[in-house]
Amino acid sequence: MTLSRPLTLAAAICAPAVLAAQGAPVQQGAANADFEPAFAEQTRAPAMDGPEVTHAPFAEGLVHPWGIAALPGGGYLVTERPGRLRQVSADGTVMEPISGVPEVDARRQGGLLDVAVRDDFADTRRVWLTYAKMIDDGTVTAAATAVLSADGTTLEDVQEIFVQQPGSSNPAHYGSRIVFEPGTDNVFITTGEHFSQRDRQLAQDLDTTYGKVVRVNALDGSAPEDNPNVGEDGIDTIWSYGHRNLQGAAIHPETDALWTIEHGPAGGDELNRPVPGRNYGWPVISYGVNYSGSPVGSGEAVREGMEQPVYYWDPVIAPGGMIWYEGEMFPEWQGDLLIGGLVAASVVRLDLEDGRVTGEERVAQGIGRVRDVEEAPDGALLVLIDAPEGGIDRIERAQ
Repeated sequence: MTLSRPLTLAAAICAPAVLAAQGAPVQQGAANADFEPAFAEQTRAPAMDGPEVTHAPFAEGLVHPWGIAALPGGGYLVTERPGRLRQVSADGTVMEPISGVPEVDARRQGGLLDVAVRDDFADTRRVWLTYAKMIDDGTVTAAATAVLSADGTTLEDVQEIFVQQPGSSNPAHYGSRIVFEPGTDNVFITTGEHFSQRDRQLAQDLDTTYGKVVRVNALDGSAPEDNPNVGEDGIDTIWSYGHRNLQGAAIHPETDALWTIEHGPAGGDELNRPVPGRNYGWPVISYGVNYSGSPVGSGEAVREGMEQPVYYWDPVIAPGGMIWYEGEMFPEWQGDLLIGGLVAASVVRLDLEDGRVTGEERVAQGIGRVRDVEEAPDGALLVLIDAPEGGIDRIERAQ
């Protein structure tokens, strides 16, 4: 079932106006599509200067690392896409793989993907994972929770809390970030729409969880009663829809609002602030074009009833994970959004004021394919370098 809701244009368009961009944007090459932004600084915000940084390997010998979660008391859990979960100590020592990880579909873009823990990990030892899973009719995004044994070697009591439906024949576009909703027992899980021309249409279908943000109870996967589709047509775990491939998500530390970032096609990577029940447009509208150069969907970038991104990139940065920076090493970054850039080969820093992007910087340009970003206790950045011989690099302020 495809549902068109009588919604206004994006809250971003209706938000208070900001000044037009002053200064040149980050150097990034020619755009793929010829669209005018819907409002000032929706794209190519002025380039910002930042402090000089250095980077060096922190942990090595990881194969396509995908997700990282800081452990209270020190150290990290890190996923490797082939299906391994490892603990990395506070000094960068990589431990042996943890047993008991769910079986994953590691073809192409699939595998073991995100990992997350709550602040109470020291008491509960509870871990959350997302991954690609093979079911009877194809491949899907799934999520599970488990308890890490006291000695850190085994996952116990593994329980699935989400399995995307239906299965796809295409092992691509799994989305797959998982973040906790503050003040509740719920988690947000992002999904992709499996890329193909046939599958991508399901991002608009509320009877599937393709191209959606879903919101479920963190322990049993049930739908919270205040989800927008509860008591309505469609799957009751859906929070927002019309997304392409959501690979970044973070909770704003002051407002508790969910922010997400998703891959566009050729152009059209999007930063969004998903509102429950809203339609984010894919594959009907986009600020990108298909890889062939043909128009996406309607060929439009704006349509009534479909939300506008807070910010978009053309050409793409190919976004990975993201965080809101709160550390002390870079006080000028506090409150900024730091995004892993695969194609950008950097950490993409955005400064925001009143919900609008006012500046952009590419930090540690050329560092490699940054799949995820984590803040170290001293405010340095730990970034996952997604490569066959990948690892974790530490970015710190130059002395």
